[in-house]
Amino acid sequence: MQLGMVGLGRMGGNIVRRLLRAGHDCVVWDRDPAPGAALATEGARAVAGLAAMVASLDAPRTIWVMLPSGAATEDALREIGGLLSPGDVLIDGGNSMWKDSVRRGAEIRARGLHFLDIGTSGGVWGLARGYSLMIGGEEAVVRRLDPIFRALVPGKDAAGPTPGAEGRDPRAAEGYVHCGANGAGHFTKMIHNGIEYGMMQAMAEGLDILHDQGVVSASLADVTEGWRRGSVVASWLLDLTAQALAAEEDLGSYSGTVSDSGEGRWTVDAAVEQGVAAPVLAAALFARFTSRDEQRFSMKALSAMRKGFGGHLEPPKK
Repeated sequence: MQLGMVGLGRMGGNIVRRLLRAGHDCVVWDRDPAPGAALATEGARAVAGLAAMVASLDAPRTIWVMLPSGAATEDALREIGGLLSPGDVLIDGGNSMWKDSVRRGAEIRARGLHFLDIGTSGGVWGLARGYSLMIGGEEAVVRRLDPIFRALVPGKDAAGPTPGAEGRDPRAAEGYVHCGANGAGHFTKMIHNGIEYGMMQAMAEGLDILHDQGVVSASLADVTEGWRRGSVVASWLLDLTAQALAAEEDLGSYSGTVSDSGEGRWTVDAAVEQGVAAPVLAAALFARFTSRDEQRFSMKALSAMRKGFGGHLEPPKK
């Protein structure tokens, strides 16, 4: 299938590479021409602008926008929407606020176009491991683009079968879920990232306690390496933490200042709006705020995890 990709950063560029390896035809553009030129050597068709991208795709067109949330995404969707024809599909695969996706979906559908909001998880490892996709939009459009999504997700054998999952949507067992109407994809990704905050914070605080005690003589690198095998806290986050500790026991190159992406805040906001108690997620968010004034080993561990899965590296405190 054909796909246009706007935004060729850590996520967008590797999504294109995974699609190219599966035999799909990708037309790419970024305001920085360098990543497009690099992808052109791998089989993509790089174009000079959005109008050229639309002209290069056969109808019905599908264009995926992978840009930072906020004005960059808003402006790109508006400009591309003005170039497309009825029946074409616009995808926002970034970390947009779900309420914006509800509004954008209504506006785009009113013009005869289709809109999918896709929460995309997998970070810099998605090229090799595959991505988890959380999709909001029309079922018919999701089914039409199924070959694209199947090329991106890990596949049904990646995690093994889940007992009792028989009869459920088989796509979920492969790594992508049609979550509902517009907004549902980004809402689900928001909650995913809120949970991620809590899991990371728990692991980081435990390591902080181990780091500061005088009882255990084994290194943190050895402890986390042992936990990776057979323990109930074994996870990809633990894998990344163990790798970081093996490379640098004191995590001295990490600043200990941990940014929040926005989705943690939105998750806590949603909990307040719904009257749902979420003390762990709220505390994890507030801990990131605290990291801007007080650096502890736990915050360096959080920084190491964020770099491991997403390529995020916080600058040193000014």
